[in-house]
Amino acid sequence: MSTISAAATPARKPLYTSLFVQVLVALLLGIVLGMATPDFAVSLKILSDAFLKLISMIVAPIVFCVVVHGIAGAGDLKKVGRVGVKALVYFETMTTVALVVGLILAYVFGPGHGMNIDTSTLDPKALNTYATNAHKLQGEGIGSFLMNIIPTTSFDALSRNDVLQVLFFAILFGVSLALVGGEKGERISSFIDAVSTVLFRTMGLIVRVAPLGVLGAVAYTVGKYGVGSLKQLVSLVALFYVSLAIFVLGVLGGVMAFVGLNIFRFLAYFREELTIVLATASSDAVLPQIMRKLERLGVKDSVVGLVIPTGYSFNLDAFSIYLTLAVVFIAQATNTPLSFGDLMLVLGVSLITSKGAHGVPGSAIVILAATLNAVPSIPAIGLVLVLSVDWFIGMARALGNLIGNCVATVVVAAWEGDLDRAKATRVLGGEELVDVTAG
Repeated sequence: MSTISAAATPARKPLYTSLFVQVLVALLLGIVLGMATPDFAVSLKILSDAFLKLISMIVAPIVFCVVVHGIAGAGDLKKVGRVGVKALVYFETMTTVALVVGLILAYVFGPGHGMNIDTSTLDPKALNTYATNAHKLQGEGIGSFLMNIIPTTSFDALSRNDVLQVLFFAILFGVSLALVGGEKGERISSFIDAVSTVLFRTMGLIVRVAPLGVLGAVAYTVGKYGVGSLKQLVSLVALFYVSLAIFVLGVLGGVMAFVGLNIFRFLAYFREELTIVLATASSDAVLPQIMRKLERLGVKDSVVGLVIPTGYSFNLDAFSIYLTLAVVFIAQATNTPLSFGDLMLVLGVSLITSKGAHGVPGSAIVILAATLNAVPSIPAIGLVLVLSVDWFIGMARALGNLIGNCVATVVVAAWEGDLDRAKATRVLGGEELVDVTAG
């Protein structure tokens, strides 16, 4: 797949044509509308829903095309397997680090201390929406999760937009295509490459309406929940944002420095995508864009195609921080003592349950409930305490997960020797401009 980069020219485009500026203006306008006209602002949610639906429409076929073309074009199937193993090793390492960071900061700052919540006063009906899914997730275990990766049919996986199942089928198809080789293999590979070019052009058109999606999401959030809804649990929200900043700038920043790249320039490079994710609380909203931008950064397409879709289910750094942070917060708020064994159990269970988070309705609460059900000493009803701020935390959660997966892709590419460092340095330094709206 070609990785075309627009050369920097002295004549810059007007500021108002910048997608980042448009998204930023939409975000601010959404806040103003949410505060001034809450009822009207809530009705604008249709803009956000429509944008997310447009993106969702092309995510599965783009993942399929990128993965298949990347594997077929790699030539060496052993190398493809090596990339997969390295990605999983990195994912598990970073997930463990994130879980420990959340645990340590929860104990150091104690956001739940002093709340003295009587669990008998909490309304269990608030959890009815999530309880069934949580028990199902806990009861089915790892075996069911692994079976879930295998689609009933390839078309079913594509129609339901199940990224993990699409990835599984794409890997099988890509490997088979590489084994067939010859003229037939080349013909199909060229066709898939051509289809992916058209899909990325489609993505470029959809991305142009991102400001409307952001406007709708922010207006709805502020209009429905209001800024005041943060007051009750401001300590937990603030600590999560601080924890995420420490992890991104400290841990991921250190990893990027080891690769030879600057984390601040890296974040600036993805500023449009990060702003969209922050506003919509959905990393799915930018999946196609980040895959294209990582390729244009100098990462080989086969690495992008394998690491990014897999990372969406297996590398949830921000979610992992939240998981242990919320568990300890609930224990502190309900005055529940936790032994060292309980903490180790929380870590062990979280390593497993966090893998099923992506694509589950109300995923954060569902996975948190499944984790608490495995740690009987902590009252699961305590989940009611975090329901009111889950959306606000969810924005940062999606943002952190996306950053973690982008960094993971660069690290695995560098580890495998599939990162063009010189090109990456030029792009991050602004010497080469990248515009995904150009397709």
